[in-house]
Amino acid sequence: MSEIIDNVSKRQEQLKTLIQRLHRGEDRAAVEAEFKRDFAYVTGAEIAQMEYNLVQDGVSVEEIQSLCDVHASLFQGSLAELHKDVLTINPITIFEEENLEFSALVDKAIKFKQETNNHLNVVKPFLLDLIEKFRAVDAHYSKKENVFFPFLEKHGIETIPQVMWGVDNQIREKLKDSFITLNTSDDVNLIMDKFYQMVDMVKEMITKENMILFPLLRDTLTENDFKAIAQALENPEAGVYQSKEETQTVDEIESVNGDIRMSMGHLSTTEVNALLNTLPFDMTFVDANDKVKYVSQGKERIFDRPASVIGRPVHLCHPPQSVHIVMNIVEDLRSGKKDHEDFWINFRGKFVYIRYYAVRGDSGEYLGCLEVTQEISGIRSLEGEKRLAS
Repeated sequence: MSEIIDNVSKRQEQLKTLIQRLHRGEDRAAVEAEFKRDFAYVTGAEIAQMEYNLVQDGVSVEEIQSLCDVHASLFQGSLAELHKDVLTINPITIFEEENLEFSALVDKAIKFKQETNNHLNVVKPFLLDLIEKFRAVDAHYSKKENVFFPFLEKHGIETIPQVMWGVDNQIREKLKDSFITLNTSDDVNLIMDKFYQMVDMVKEMITKENMILFPLLRDTLTENDFKAIAQALENPEAGVYQSKEETQTVDEIESVNGDIRMSMGHLSTTEVNALLNTLPFDMTFVDANDKVKYVSQGKERIFDRPASVIGRPVHLCHPPQSVHIVMNIVEDLRSGKKDHEDFWINFRGKFVYIRYYAVRGDSGEYLGCLEVTQEISGIRSLEGEKRLAS
């Protein structure tokens, strides 16, 4: 996927380039595809403002009209809404297009099964190639779980996301199992069985998303919800639209000359944010009400924590297969039975140390739970001493 254009001036320059390419007679389909890719999550009002600015810069109205025709052909709202504060393309459409790609893979797999002679030297390379393409469902499901589901939860819909998340994880396991079997077994029947179990589940999930999830999203979410979703998908680190109730100003925090008062010393909000993001590990804080309140933003995160997780109940942030483990940890920390709990796992080639701490106030009251994760392969391999800088 191309780099997202997330700066207004860059967007405007890109728009100008597309207009010039159309004016030079470049293939309309190629320009339309690029416009759809880079301006999918822009509202009609933003496009109109950029067009106005380009006119002020000397671009002719006739030239701009050629791009307006492209915009109109892709716009999903009514013509009356074309230049209003409505998204050019609803984010759901992108997911539907991904499902079309997955459906094509499913059809290819089914056709191969019907026509193959089950020779090992034919089956293995073909299925290995397909599996590499099917790996894209993991990212598709992650975006769905981390971005769409929190907005359904805000509207009181929790069961469907939890059930679907559980099935997503089953598909991930089937995909992993199929890949391992392909690389370790010469039993063609076993290889085919494992692979097509995964294919059948992907096919079923495509149907569930298209027939249940996407209509539910369209019927339930507001235009502002979709704008927030678009923002989260386009730039996961940027945050999402927040209500006034979710926003706290510096003036509402006890301060010293504008700084936040710490237990020893004081720091500005800029310093606090930079300091926490510089620490060599990831932190996620769940408050006393079991809602995610803070996630550090270091350079190398181990687990995905999109902006949409803020304010989300912690029990909805984990798949159903593991949520009971997490909630048991939280209750042990809350009750005082434990002050911390440690785990270590192998994850995507990394050795990850995960620690959960009870966070308590000056009077011992439970304020929440802090999760700290760190990749410690390098630390485990240290030997001897290092007393001087290199």
